[in-house]
Amino acid sequence: MQTLKAGDPAPQFSLQDQDNNTVSLSDFSGKKVLAYFYPRASTPGCTVQACALRDTKAELDELNVVVLGISPDTPKKLTNFINKQSLNFTLLADEEHAVCEAYNVWQLKKFMGKENMGVVRTSFLIDENGNIEHVFDKFKTKDHHQVVLDYLNS
Repeated sequence: MQTLKAGDPAPQFSLQDQDNNTVSLSDFSGKKVLAYFYPRASTPGCTVQACALRDTKAELDELNVVVLGISPDTPKKLTNFINKQSLNFTLLADEEHAVCEAYNVWQLKKFMGKENMGVVRTSFLIDENGNIEHVFDKFKTKDHHQVVLDYLNS
């Protein structure tokens, strides 16, 4: 699978959100979309990342950016995550990890001496025309929101 880069068309998708509604990338034509892929709802790193995005949503809204969090969780787990953390953006369930694979973030990972397939934490800024504008793949979870805002404001 080829790595996506700036200028590439963003792979289109339709997934269930936390309320079991179908959400498609094409729903946001004319807006920038921050599609951020994370391993699992309610884990420490994913919680820090999501809460920081929650806290900067007003700034992102001003910049015409919609946040979509994508993970292999079920819609029910996403609902629990949103309720527990008071998240104010949409989370999408990619249970079959087809979208993760299309974005090449479903990869072999090593953790504590074990290897398994999982989501490599990556975010894609998709422009108003549906093309990848920027790929964020080197950041700490606590700094992710600031890296995105710094890029958008540069």
